[in-house]
This record gives sequence, structure tokens and C-alpha cells, in this order.
Amino acid sequence: MEQIYKGKKVVIMGLGLHGGGVAAAKFFCGQGSEVLVTDLKTKDQLADSIEKLNGLPIKYVLGGHYQEDFLTADLVVKNSDVPWSSPYIEVAKKHNIEVQTDISLFFKLSGAFIIGVTGTKGKTTTSSLIYHLLKTKFENLFLAGNIGVSTFDLLNKVKAGDRVVLELSSFELEGLEVSPNIAVITNIMQDHLNRYSGMQDYIEAKKNVFKFQNSNDALFLNQDDLIVRQFCDETKSKVIFFSGKEVNLSEMKIFGYHNKANVAAAIAVAKFLGVNESDIEKSLKTFSGPSARQEFVAEVNGIKYFNDTTATIPEAVVAAIDAFSLRFSVAKIFLICGGVYKGVDYLQMAEKIKDKSVFVILLPGNASEKIKDHLLDYKNIAEVSSMQEAVKTASELAKEGDLVVLSPAASSFNMFKNEFDRGGQFIKAVKSLE
Repeated sequence: MEQIYKGKKVVIMGLGLHGGGVAAAKFFCGQGSEVLVTDLKTKDQLADSIEKLNGLPIKYVLGGHYQEDFLTADLVVKNSDVPWSSPYIEVAKKHNIEVQTDISLFFKLSGAFIIGVTGTKGKTTTSSLIYHLLKTKFENLFLAGNIGVSTFDLLNKVKAGDRVVLELSSFELEGLEVSPNIAVITNIMQDHLNRYSGMQDYIEAKKNVFKFQNSNDALFLNQDDLIVRQFCDETKSKVIFFSGKEVNLSEMKIFGYHNKANVAAAIAVAKFLGVNESDIEKSLKTFSGPSARQEFVAEVNGIKYFNDTTATIPEAVVAAIDAFSLRFSVAKIFLICGGVYKGVDYLQMAEKIKDKSVFVILLPGNASEKIKDHLLDYKNIAEVSSMQEAVKTASELAKEGDLVVLSPAASSFNMFKNEFDRGGQFIKAVKSLE
């Protein structure tokens, strides 16, 4: 890519531990920019990320931010975890300093045909399956975004007109002033209410996925979701509805009622883009689903262990309990959950736990306290201090034929780098039992 940022002072706000800040720093170093990375975390906390940038000409300001760094920048690249209400972002915008995110820059620079997928749950499965189905027709096809692949890693690979499937979180959609060519919304549920002022604020962030579409674009909406289907009256684009009620998963490798809508969305997009039905049918049978979503880890002493670490809201845990109960009808479920509270309601989840006689193993955190408040008279509950202890406790209580499922209904940052680190530590603890 042409070095359009050569010699420009670029401030990357939020190096982080997910890889996005690292990819941004590498990209702008490759552009010949003067790169400054600033993060509230310390050098020790960011050691893994800093090591990946070893040898690059980068200035670091860690353990805090300083206003002068933002006022002297040509461009500020904001990590999606940083809210737009940050005083440093506000002062930069007040002084007409350009502020972008990895997603907004990708829209601006790539020239790609973008298929954007958002929703509270199902984003990763839907994005991955759309990519899987489209591979049968298109050669220059990429998958990136919230799924764990930074768009900065694609900018030197993608050519104008190439197709890119982007998983987009509400955080990544905030502040966008452009929408994808094709937008997909899987569902809307309570989430991230510790960041947003309420559900409407959260919904407004999601709406950016279609807000700037035109009549040449397409919006795919879940007919079965009351909130989502109402968006049809707010767009200029062509609206296509999909419904999980029309899907049969019997010949697929993924399971659970919640996945029906994800599959329906992917099929609808593939058909819209001209993938023939026979290729769709063949591809559906080979799709094994993304990792960390009801992912089978191992069977030890007749006990099956599943990693569902991305189930960070109670509705996702309810869906997991239902899916596992249907698939393994005589098995007892041992649920490892808890962590950092996100402002959501655990009543429905608690009632499902009681109804299915699920044994609950709580990790430390304020979300765990909220879950306990709804399980006051429930006997099948244990509290632990680590993932290793959680897995060990479950393995001692479970019997042959039972299931141990990590499905947290909470964020992970009190104990883990992120949700994938949490899942990784679960897998490591399971493997140590073998």
C-alpha cells in the first residue's frame, strides 16, 4: 500500500493484549510514520504485546496518557475498548486532530466489498459460516474484525473490490460514518450495560452497521428477533429477512437451537451473492464451527469437557444449557461461570440452572456475587479461587457420562487477559487431568 502516512505522527491509544494495537503499530511503522503507543497498562502488563514489536522505532508512554501527545498528533488511532467519551479523544477532536479506529481506517483505505456482521451473540459463528460458504465461489475473500484478525493485517493484502467478511462488535461500530455493503444483524440482547447508558444507547451503536447504507446495499435482519426486525423501517437499503425456524441442523456438526438463526443468516447472504444451492448444502456439512463456542475439548474418565468461554452474557449460557441438555439428555451439567459484571440480569439464567439441576462452580468476581443472589436457596453450588481449582472440583464431583462446561456469563478481566485466555486456561486445566 502507498505510504500515505509517511512522516506523520500517529498516536495509537491502547496497545492492548488482543493483537489489534500490535497490528496497528506494525502497519504505521511500515508506512514510515512516527509512532507513539500510549496505554493505561504498564510495561509489565503489556510485555507480550511489546515483545511482538521488538526492534521497531516506537515511542511508548505507558501507565497513563498525557494530553500533549494527543495535541501534537496528525492522527489518533483509538482502540475499540477506549470509549469515545475519553477526555483525551474529546480534546483531540476539539483541536481538529483526526481520530480513527482500525475499522474506520479499513473502510477508508481498503476499497473492499464489505460484509459486516453484528449482533449480541452469534457474530463469530455467522461470520465464519458466511466466509466458509462464500469460499466456494470467490477467490479473493478475507475474514477479519472482532473474530481475532486485525483489519490492519489485511490492508497490504486486500485489493479494491475484494470481498471481506467483518465481525463487528458494538464497540467497533461506535463512531462509524460508513456502513458495509452488506450488513447482517443476528440478534439484540442485554450486553455491555456497564459501558452504555442503557439498552437504547447500546442499540444505537449497533445501528451504525446499516445507518449509512444506500439503495445499492443490503441489510439482513433476523425475523425472529423483535428488536432486529423493526430496523427494516430505518434503512435505505434492500432488506432481506432470515429465520432460524426454517433451518435443520441434523446434518451439520454444530448444534443448539440458537445456531439455527446463525445458519439461516449465512445461507441468505450466500444465496444473495450467487452461491448455488448444491455448493451451500455441501459446505454446511463440513462446517465445524469456530473455536471457544461450545467447543469439545476432551473426554477424561468418561466426563466430557466443553469450552464455551465466549458466552459472556446470561442468554448465551441459557442457550448452552438448552443445547447440551437436548444433545446429552441424561447427562448432568457442571457449569463453570462468573467473573466481571456487565450490568446484565441473571434471573432467567438462574431459573434455567434450577430447572435443569445444573451444578454451578463460581469463579471469583462481582458477577459471581450477582449470580449467587439469584441462587440463595440452591444447594448445587461451589465457589473456587482459580480455573485450575474449578476444573479439579468439577472432575471430582462429575461422574461418567456427565458434562463440564465453561460458560461464564461474565467478562474475564479480573483473572485473565481476555476471554480467550480464560478458555485457554480451562483447556490447559482439562489436559492436566489426562
